[in-house]
This record gives sequence, C-alpha cells and structure tokens, in this order.
Amino acid sequence: MRGRLYYCDHHSFPLPEGHRFHARKYRLLREALSGDDAFDIHPAPQASLDLIRLAHERQYVHRFLNGTLDPAAMRRIGFPWSPELVLRILASVGGTLAAADHALNHGWAGNLAGGTHHAFRAEGSGYCIFNDIAVSILALRKRSAVVDLDVHQGDGTAAFFEDDPLVFTLSIHGGNNFPFRKRRSSLDVAMPDGAGDDIYLRALEESLPKVIEFKPEIVFYQSGVDALEADQLGRLSLTHAGLRRRDEIVLASFHQAGVPVVITLGGGYSSPIEATVEAHANTFRMAAGRFTSAG
Repeated sequence: MRGRLYYCDHHSFPLPEGHRFHARKYRLLREALSGDDAFDIHPAPQASLDLIRLAHERQYVHRFLNGTLDPAAMRRIGFPWSPELVLRILASVGGTLAAADHALNHGWAGNLAGGTHHAFRAEGSGYCIFNDIAVSILALRKRSAVVDLDVHQGDGTAAFFEDDPLVFTLSIHGGNNFPFRKRRSSLDVAMPDGAGDDIYLRALEESLPKVIEFKPEIVFYQSGVDALEADQLGRLSLTHAGLRRRDEIVLASFHQAGVPVVITLGGGYSSPIEATVEAHANTFRMAAGRFTSAG
C-alpha cells in the first residue's frame, strides 16, 4: 500500500519581493515525490471552521478569515493578508486532519505542509496562523503525542497542551533561537548553538523512550529540517546524514511500538532551497520504506 500524502501548494499566495518565507519549497517537494510509486498524493481538503474553532478563539478565526486582524497581529504572523492566504491556511490544516484520519487506519500519512506550531489559541506568530497539530489532536481526542524536531520550539503547541493529560509534547530545539520566550512542553530539550549530529541524536535517543512510555494512540511528527547546517535561520549544524538518522530513529521507534504516525512539514530555510527540499523528501521516503513495506 502506498503512503498517502496531502499537499496545498496549489493555493499560492502573494508575498513581497525578497520575503524570507520559502514558499517555493512546497511545490518543489511535491514535484520531487510525485514520480515515486511509494506515494499516493492528493490535494488537501479545506478544514471546516467548526474543527478549527476547537482550538482557536472564535473572534480570532473570524478576523483572520475576513482580513480584519490588527496590523500588528499580522506582522507577528509575518505574512500580508490576502484571500489566497486564507485558502492556503485552511488547506494546510485540512491536510493534517486528513492525514491523521488516514494514519489511524493505515499506520502513517503525511502533510506536505502544516507543522504550524507557533500558532496560539488567539494569535499567530512565526508564519503560523492556525495550529494544524492542535486542531487535529482536539478533533480526534485520542491519547496523542507530538514529537517536534523543528529547530524552533513548538511554543504554541506546548501552550495548547500544557495541562492536558491526554497529550505528551516533546520539543528538541535550539535553546538560543526563536521563540525567545519558550513555553513548557512535557519534555523540552534545548540544543546549544552549533550542535551537530552526535549531540543531537544522543538527545533524541534519550528522549523518545519517554514518549513511548506515555503510550500514545497516535503521534504527530513535526519534521522541520531547519536544523541543517546550511539553514539560514537554524543555528545548528546537522548534516543530511544526521537528519536521515533522526527520521529513522523516530519512525522506527513508533513503527515498532505499533503507533500510527502523522508527518507534518515544519520549517526549512536552507540556501540553496534544494537542500531543504532534499531533506524534507528524505523524511517521507524514510517513512514509506519503514511503514509501507509492512502493508
């Protein structure tokens, strides 16, 4: 059985010239995986507002959809508002919801977007508007774990579930990187600037047993690749081989434990952009090799 992936890059949105957000990577990633028989790739459905409101405050949702958020709130998000952006964000959340539904029945699935872990209940930040992982967990209400390996702490996700006994959140991130006001995850592991493969992978191997001990019914893997040495915003020094080993450790752990996995994209800002695309593609190929062969 082929791995099910969802994409939302068909909803493009305007950005100013020179903007730091690498919007092209989403299309390039889909194109890189489209020729691979291991994947069944679909456009993401738009998330329903009822499900989004499980996580997000009603007025915040209304104001974003209608383009009436305070300009300061949009600056914290980092995007200019547009109708096209609304469609893109609804599809990004919808992709994770659809991937979660598929993973529960088939072991794993992925969203070639999502991982918007800086979004809080009533505000966005750091290119994150609605928190697709939080929406999906609250829609499922199963015992859930989040393994967030983006280089930036998943502060929004941590805040959502800080007091929720049904959710375990792990964040391994750059200790001196954005966000500078960290929130409390179930387990936070801060990496020093310049940390490379060895120290990072050791921290991961020491942390994952605590997630397994929680006995989740589903895992959301925020698989950002901005820990790469070439990343312009990352401040860590992982190699491609180190990231592949990272993915292998995570996916093998939950496959062996029989826990379904949802993979979301997260960040990646390497120059050239092809390095980011390669690292993201490796994550999904690793998942296909690990899960699909078992049917």
